[in-house]
Amino acid sequence: MNDRMPALYIGHGAPPLLDDPTWSGQLAAWAADLPRPKAILIVSAHWESAPVSLTASGAPLVYDFGGFDPKYYRMTYETPDATALATRIAGLMPATEPVHQHASRGLDHGAWVPLRIMYPDADIPVLQMSLPTHDPVRLMALGERLRPLRDEGVLIIGSGFLTHGLPFLTDFRLDAAAPGWSKDFDAWAADALARGDVDELANYRSKAPGMPYAHPTVEHYTPLFVTLGAATTPDEPGLQVIDGFWLGLSKRSLQVA
Repeated sequence: MNDRMPALYIGHGAPPLLDDPTWSGQLAAWAADLPRPKAILIVSAHWESAPVSLTASGAPLVYDFGGFDPKYYRMTYETPDATALATRIAGLMPATEPVHQHASRGLDHGAWVPLRIMYPDADIPVLQMSLPTHDPVRLMALGERLRPLRDEGVLIIGSGFLTHGLPFLTDFRLDAAAPGWSKDFDAWAADALARGDVDELANYRSKAPGMPYAHPTVEHYTPLFVTLGAATTPDEPGLQVIDGFWLGLSKRSLQVA
C-alpha cells in the first residue's frame, strides 16, 4: 500500500470563512477524507520572502488583515513543535538555496484560517514556508525538492485563491455573483487542471482570460506551482475537490497524488 500523502492547493479565504458553514464544511469534509498527516508544510500567499524561510514553532499568529470583527484577532492556533520538520526541509535544499529559519514569525491567516477548519484540534506540527518567487519553473522545482516529505507523512499545501481581484469587486456579500473575469479565469484553470496542462497554467499571463483583473498581483495564484511540483506526476490531472465562488472569487481547490 502506498502511504504517500497527497499535496493540496487550497483557497484560504479571509477570517469570515471561519463562520461560513458551506465552505467550512467543504474544507472539513476534505480533511476528514485525507490520511492523517504527521506534519503539515504550508506555503501561503501572504508571506513573500526570499531566500526560502520557515516560521518559528510556537511563535504567535500573524493577524495580517484589518477591518474584521475583533474576535478574529483573539484567535489562536497552537500546534506541536515542528523543529524536526524544519531540519528535514533544510536538508532537502541545495547549498545554493539555504533555508532561513525565522526567529519569531508565526503562521499568517493564509495558513491558520483554513487549518483551524481542517484540523481544529491543532495537534499536528505545522510549518509555514515563504513564497520566494513567482516564477512557475522555480516554484515547480521547489515543490519537487519537497516531494520526498510526502512519503514521510507530511501534507504539503499551497494556499492562495484561484482568483483574487479584490480591487475590482463591487459587491462584498459572501454569495455575490462572480464577475465575468473571475468566471472566465476559473473556467480556463479548471480546464487546464483537468488536462494536466502545466505549460498552459504556467503561461497564465498571456493565456488566461480575465487577466489582469483575476490577479492584479499574482501571489494568490503562484502557490499552485509548489503543489504541482510536489505531485508524483505534475502533468497528471489532479482532483478538483472544491469549486464555486466566495465574494465572487473562485475557491477552486486541488488535490494531486
